[in-house]
Amino acid sequence: MSESSFQDDVLGELGPDRLSEIAGLLGTDAAGARETVANTVGALTGGLQEKADADDDDGNEVRQAFAEVAEPPLQGVATLGGGLLGGGLMAGVLAKVSRPVAAAVSKKTGIPAATVTRVIEMLIPVLLAVFAKRAAAGKGAAAGAPGAAPGTAPGAAPAEGGGLGDLLGQILGGGKK
Repeated sequence: MSESSFQDDVLGELGPDRLSEIAGLLGTDAAGARETVANTVGALTGGLQEKADADDDDGNEVRQAFAEVAEPPLQGVATLGGGLLGGGLMAGVLAKVSRPVAAAVSKKTGIPAATVTRVIEMLIPVLLAVFAKRAAAGKGAAAGAPGAAPGTAPGAAPAEGGGLGDLLGQILGGGKK
């Protein structure tokens, strides 16, 4: 089974109706909306990866948000309401990252920043759902991951530096540097 890209997962989660809604907002067709979504998602995940790699308060906040996504307090609830109920800290992190991303995507595409911001607002619940699904899928793989101590609790790996890096790679699809 080939691993789909993060952008593909987001587009799949969006579905044709929401993609059509984004196309209408952008004044383009489905292909144009798909391209804008892919550019925006790429910029968002790149921004998250950059912040997660930082050794400061922002980096700590992003790493904590990913750990929260990996271990939702009420499993299964994160999928209700498009992922908003389980979003918590990650939703706030995405909102912070969205401002510079909207400006960058606007500069690259010529789409007004306010319009890109509206697209990002539509994408946040979808991103939360994809993060949760990827984190859940990664838990099964992490149980037999090389370097994992036998008998280690499933929630223990994300608390470790290397484990969290693996989690970020799993959720973001390896991220681009």
